[in-house]
Amino acid sequence: MSDLILFWHRRDLRISDNTGLAAARKQSQKVVGVFCLDPNILERDDVAAVRVTYMIGSLQSLQQRYAQAGSQLLILHANPTTAIPELAASLGARAVFWNWDVEPYSQERDRAVTDALKEKGIQFLEKNWDQLLHSPEDIRTGSNQPYTVYTPFWKNWIGKSKANPVETLENAEGLTQAEKEIAKASGAIKLPSAKDLGFHWDGELVIAPGEAAAQERLEEFCASAINEYKEQRNFPAIDGTSRLSAALKFGVIGVRTVWQATLEALEMSRSEETETSIRAWQQELAWREFYQHAMYHFPELAEGAFRDHFKNFPYDNNEEHFQAWCEGKTGYPIVDAAMRQMNELGWMHNRCRMIVANFLTKDLLVDPRMGEKYFMQRLIDADLSANNGGWQWSASSGMDPKPVRIFNPASQSQKFDFEGEYIRQWVPELRSMDTEYLVTGKISPLERHAVGYPDPIVDHSIQQRQFKERYQRQKDGLGALR
Repeated sequence: MSDLILFWHRRDLRISDNTGLAAARKQSQKVVGVFCLDPNILERDDVAAVRVTYMIGSLQSLQQRYAQAGSQLLILHANPTTAIPELAASLGARAVFWNWDVEPYSQERDRAVTDALKEKGIQFLEKNWDQLLHSPEDIRTGSNQPYTVYTPFWKNWIGKSKANPVETLENAEGLTQAEKEIAKASGAIKLPSAKDLGFHWDGELVIAPGEAAAQERLEEFCASAINEYKEQRNFPAIDGTSRLSAALKFGVIGVRTVWQATLEALEMSRSEETETSIRAWQQELAWREFYQHAMYHFPELAEGAFRDHFKNFPYDNNEEHFQAWCEGKTGYPIVDAAMRQMNELGWMHNRCRMIVANFLTKDLLVDPRMGEKYFMQRLIDADLSANNGGWQWSASSGMDPKPVRIFNPASQSQKFDFEGEYIRQWVPELRSMDTEYLVTGKISPLERHAVGYPDPIVDHSIQQRQFKERYQRQKDGLGALR
């Protein structure tokens, strides 16, 4: 057995600030990366072409980074539960290291790989958390239970010290030519393109793939937009958010690096308003961890509602309404603008994600799982924990102390797109409309038909009343059973 340690990348596509990779390098100079294109993931029906395109671009960058460090990144296209242990055994690897994940499939997969490595007598690194500032076991209530409400979670989470970024892989040793041939015989392949894998995305990416691009985006954000984040984050026409969500989803940038950047921004702040804005963005990082901890502790969230009132809620699930929502043809301008943005860019502003999710579940009375899946099929940054958490928040079915929250699309437009800039950008047929009518949606049928814009497919006031009535019946029914 050689000194070789294989480092198995999954959602940590970088060599800097990577806890598992740094641990491997401390034990051996001969560290080689491996990434497995997993058919169990790629063949699902909720995989977005834009997301695969970003992932492949990030893997290309990662291969270059490994070469600069003196080693290689191997690519496999097979079931990792067999491919990873077999590659390790073929190369005579001393150990396989990786960083843990919170998702149900990931944990099941990792247990299978662990068992196979044990059978082969190959070491592995257990429970190494990299994508989180605090592991799910570290943030607990006073009664040692996982949190189900964000605010007390935040108070506990922010009060704990955070780890610094770890060392970047450097001066590593790669495979010999003979070992490269063994790896090839064991299934190592050339990195395919997204199109080779059957995913076609010809549009631009909201963030360029790779470590360097993510680091540059972080620095740009912390140098300017973060200082006004609290005020500007809710306005979709303004570029006031970090757009780092895809980089964090794939681990193209380390969360410790991101946190350190916020601390440096706080040191540079010169006003209470600036400090408040930076804290607001830190809270978004905490929301990310809250949802990941929730998925770890309550894996049943991936299948449906957390709250009993919504586990058998009588949704209409009107297919025509759902398709109109998907295509941005509901007749509600702010909703349609947001959906068209996502369909074209593979990304949507977070305020708009809440608006369209609330509209689908509370106005169209469609099961949130249908919208959650559509987001997974379209978004560059779709992550099971965050996507599920956001949808359950909007549907009032998840972990939130306020059980029912109903957005009025017109009120949301008037508050967050009061000049109609966002709507005009993404619903071009309405550009010539007066702002007052545009943001309220009070456009006459004649004007709508003249520009080819549909009438509202539902009446908000009627639909919200129906939703409330159904919700009350659910509550009453559950109460009678108790």
